[in-house]
Amino acid sequence: MEAEDGKPAAGYRHGPPWVFKGSALYQLHLVKAATARAFVRKELRLVEAFGYTLGGMFLARYHDSPAGQFDELVVIAGIVWNPPTSCAWAARVLVNSAEACRHGRKEVGLPSHVAAFSETEACALRNKPNNFLNILGMSSGFSKQENYRGIEISETSGSSSRHLCNISLPLNASRGSYKRNKWMGPAIKMSLPSFSGQTEDHPELLKYSCKVECRVRPVSPAKIWSPKTAEPEECSDGRNNSTGSDSDAQRQSLLVLLSRPILALEFSSLRMHVDAPKIVAPHPKKKEVRYSSST
Repeated sequence: MEAEDGKPAAGYRHGPPWVFKGSALYQLHLVKAATARAFVRKELRLVEAFGYTLGGMFLARYHDSPAGQFDELVVIAGIVWNPPTSCAWAARVLVNSAEACRHGRKEVGLPSHVAAFSETEACALRNKPNNFLNILGMSSGFSKQENYRGIEISETSGSSSRHLCNISLPLNASRGSYKRNKWMGPAIKMSLPSFSGQTEDHPELLKYSCKVECRVRPVSPAKIWSPKTAEPEECSDGRNNSTGSDSDAQRQSLLVLLSRPILALEFSSLRMHVDAPKIVAPHPKKKEVRYSSST
């Protein structure tokens, strides 16, 4: 695969930092703290207010990356406090690249899974965008029919497939195709620190940083639903479902996606540098018990 500058993608072996180029939708949701707690260890402090934390999703299409072209959906459970700042916690990462999945698991300590991203186009009746209240998910009272880009996401394992959700993107929040005269927003630079680890591949707690350069503008939130999946049950006891079945973790990830969106941002001309993770806290080892016999 050729990159923008005509050179082939470098590959993960040449990193870090690993560089990803493309476009993305970054959507923030109000997630119930009890839902986020299903993924975050009890000893870590969740940033919350009135029973909610800030989670959501990062839906990206990379046209150039160490793994070539691929799509990615990062389900963000919530925000965890790490003085003097806070870090996002990924509940689940879905990619349609086996190489990107392996790298996420083995090198970054992410809960990565291979998935299929199937696109469809559909029409729907939608409240007409009117002002900034619409971006926050509030209705304006005027309706019109709009075209949507539908994305069906299913996790795959060998020959089996398990449906996760459908995402409807208004065409004003396109993934990878931009009109020449469309306003794409100001150019910004920012850092998105994140926690990872505490997985089977990386039992220790890790922290890594994504340095982002892009054009950003607010857009209407994507609609997310799961017609093929039963409504997941609320996790009320705050247990970490990583110790349970993968099906439970998937169902709790769906709860995060189905939570209320409050802001959606379109990232175009995206260039993201991902640094290698660093160990924040080692995995506690079991103490060895020694017995001595008296003579």
